[in-house]
Amino acid sequence: MSRRVLTIAGILLLLACNAFAQGPAPEAMSAARKLVLTLKIADQYRAQLPQLLLRLRPLVAQDRPEIERDYDAMTAPGAEIYAPLLASMVDQVASLYAQNFSVDELRQIEAFYAQPAGKKFLEKSDALAQASVQISQEVSQKAADDLKQRLIEALRQKGHKL
Repeated sequence: MSRRVLTIAGILLLLACNAFAQGPAPEAMSAARKLVLTLKIADQYRAQLPQLLLRLRPLVAQDRPEIERDYDAMTAPGAEIYAPLLASMVDQVASLYAQNFSVDELRQIEAFYAQPAGKKFLEKSDALAQASVQISQEVSQKAADDLKQRLIEALRQKGHKL
């Protein structure tokens, strides 16, 4: 009996591992890719590429004008050098979303971001995130200063010389 249970458990484990290895279902990936497009994640990545390529230029070209010219031509905006990287990034991000949300949830999220309020949120999200970090830092600094003063006074009341 225990051998039979172990065999069944092994088969179930194998099936579960196989299903996990296959990745998200095609329908989930399709919904996730649509969301990734709506969120304009590829555009954000594309915007970072020029800075990356600018940092790589001196390392690759080694201050040799003939290499710099070819490097610039190969990395010009619209060059196909980006395409495989961009496609890979979109697939990986879509897979991440598909693994964390159901197909229905992906569709709901995409529907929100496709609406005017969602588009506005996307437009303002970077500025809002930066402002939120600034507020958090300011509040944390004020809290640290206040707590420091209160702790010093409490310790002084206990007879400590600070």
